[in-house]
Amino acid sequence: MARLYAKGRVTGFKRGKRNQRVHTSLLQIEGVANQEEAQFYLGKRVAYVYTAQKAIGGSKVRIIWGKISRPHGNSGLVRSKFRQNLPAKAFGASVRVMLYPSTI
Repeated sequence: MARLYAKGRVTGFKRGKRNQRVHTSLLQIEGVANQEEAQFYLGKRVAYVYTAQKAIGGSKVRIIWGKISRPHGNSGLVRSKFRQNLPAKAFGASVRVMLYPSTI
């Protein structure tokens, strides 16, 4: 069965020299190496999947949903905004970049 998402990794928050902007997270998507390749993923939905200690509805799995907003730099990183700001423990964690909504 085909995977319906691309793998990505959280690299950190958008930041300046002294301040970090926690409402915008930076993601590196697998197989994306420049700004032109990143254009395909703009507007796509992102899921940060993690497990919590307390089960709700019989499941300990939780998801924070977000959306890719724009490229970041020339090396294929993208900026994304999540419904809740990602926790700092998400740095280096993997995310699922869904291949919808489609713009093709």
